[in-house]
Amino acid sequence: MDKIENEQAQGLRVALGCLIILQGVMLLALFAGVPPHPPEAIPLFGIAPFLGVSLASAWAGMTLQGASGRGFALAAAAMAAISFGPQKYFDAQFPLIWPAVLAGQVAIVTVVLSCLRVAGKRPVAQGA
Repeated sequence: MDKIENEQAQGLRVALGCLIILQGVMLLALFAGVPPHPPEAIPLFGIAPFLGVSLASAWAGMTLQGASGRGFALAAAAMAAISFGPQKYFDAQFPLIWPAVLAGQVAIVTVVLSCLRVAGKRPVAQGA
């Protein structure tokens, strides 16, 4: 692995770690009932199980290599977008949660760009 690839892999791990911390804090705030905290449920699912899957996907993306790791990383970024996506700019609690929203968005973009860069550098099979 050359220096650039190593830096991209490190950036991916840091961004996923950021998502783990942000979502872990959300989960702890939910359990403790400390505002602002996410609702217990939304029409599609309960928040605690969803955050559990998000955390697990981010952890898998940090620890696995190759296409599997990138797949979990992209899944973690997509799930994080539900909590930290641009729709949060219109949330009534935005004045209280904006640091987490902005940090989450930076982490999401970093994950997506890191995965796309690595996928774009895959060697192309040569025909005989």
